[in-house]
Amino acid sequence: MIDNFTVITMFTLSGLGGTTNYRVTLFALTLLCYCVIWLVNVTIIVAIIVDKSLHEPMYIFLCNLCINGLYGTAGFYPKFLMDLLSTAHVISYAGCLLQGFVLHSSACADFSILVIMAYDRYVAICRPLVYHSVMTTQRVCVLVLFAWLLPIYLVFIGTITTSRSRLCGSHIPKIYCINFLINKLACSTSIANVIIPAFNYTFYFLHVMFIVGSYMYLIKKCLFSKENRRKFMQTCLPHLLCLITVVMCLLFDLLYMRFGSENLPESVQNFMSIEFLIIPPIINPLIYGFKLTQIRDRIMQFLCGKCL
Repeated sequence: MIDNFTVITMFTLSGLGGTTNYRVTLFALTLLCYCVIWLVNVTIIVAIIVDKSLHEPMYIFLCNLCINGLYGTAGFYPKFLMDLLSTAHVISYAGCLLQGFVLHSSACADFSILVIMAYDRYVAICRPLVYHSVMTTQRVCVLVLFAWLLPIYLVFIGTITTSRSRLCGSHIPKIYCINFLINKLACSTSIANVIIPAFNYTFYFLHVMFIVGSYMYLIKKCLFSKENRRKFMQTCLPHLLCLITVVMCLLFDLLYMRFGSENLPESVQNFMSIEFLIIPPIINPLIYGFKLTQIRDRIMQFLCGKCL
């Protein structure tokens, strides 16, 4: 008996077939968007690194959130920009797995970083007297390592499992690769390909529930204290807005992948697929840059110094 599968070395990507007439314009807009992402994120990162008064847990976690934004977008924009200038929209099997790994791990790391930021705000508002003894340098380092290594490990296991699947197709109905779409091309579904993604989705859904629960508790605590309300509005509101932005963008994409209609215009489908790679990486640093006084003042001092 001969298995009905072939060795897949290249994948074709869909979604750019109708961009021929305005490919140059789309390339320019995409490049501009990517430059803006680098500008706003690098500005926050440099401001935090350079200013020693910002070497506090909250700002260190924010710095990692911005670094993760650059990491995740690096898995999409360079390849997408090349595809816009090419007539053949293909990606190698290894490149597809790598892109899926980067995008998945970046999305998961977003939630891990937001969890430790929520924990940091809980300690700062609810246990202010022991904040510095709880959020020590060693603990901050452990939390940052947790926020990076755990998502990378979980997604790596999923990617390895995906790479062992026998594929019966080579067409990815999207402008980028993710493990879910590669698994849909498998000739048969293994238990591991079901259990591991289900575990990862559940694990990071619990992350969201933890953050929501912690903020409900913080809001309850802040209702009867003017000082706590001020702290919440100053430091927790930006975090909450970032969480809502990330969750809504990713949820939109996940729901569309599973239940979306193929009758929608191709441009709409593409935007729904990449909004989590456009909106959070730009909005998150802008929210913190405008809302957190110390970062805003540090950036303004730097810009004014350059102007003088």
